[in-house]
Amino acid sequence: MFLESAKQSGWLEVICGSMFSGKTEELIRRLKRANFAHQRVQIFKPALDVRYSETDVVSHDSNSIQSIAVDSSQNILLYATDVDVVGIDEVQFFDDGIVEVCNILADRGVRVICAGLDMDYLAKPFGPMPALLARAEHVTKVHAICVRCGQPAQHSHRLPTVSGAGKDEQVLLGEMDKYEPLCRHCFNKALKEEGKTPV
Repeated sequence: MFLESAKQSGWLEVICGSMFSGKTEELIRRLKRANFAHQRVQIFKPALDVRYSETDVVSHDSNSIQSIAVDSSQNILLYATDVDVVGIDEVQFFDDGIVEVCNILADRGVRVICAGLDMDYLAKPFGPMPALLARAEHVTKVHAICVRCGQPAQHSHRLPTVSGAGKDEQVLLGEMDKYEPLCRHCFNKALKEEGKTPV
């Protein structure tokens, strides 16, 4: 009886950190292990994230896994039927309804694994991430390497050379051409140099 109830138990895992910290890499690793264990896996990503692929979830190291791109968090519930594990990449880009969606799936007995930025380029909590972190049974915070001093980096610093439309928007897709990972000290120093208030 105990084994039967344990099998039906769902939960929420959140992998968070800065850009270039390996969040997507860790998500792909967990999902591939679930596939290897013959579990039914479905992966989702926001439709706006087309940096590497319009459909696949792709890490900065070019590892990839097939996914479904959706415009709304509610669409996940339409596709996530008869599955054991659901993976969601770039979860910070989803609407606030993603929190309820993850809870519904976990309550159905699904293992839900989300990966996303916990802070934006100004070190402010990003979208639905605070609520997801509060609801999660398991949280993994990963770190990049500060490109200025080599210490663990938890900030995604938007380069001051970024210009044009959207340069001050919270959501601005980009890679090393627009962002650099920085530690707390180097991030605060960079903000001061740019005339912004450090965190």
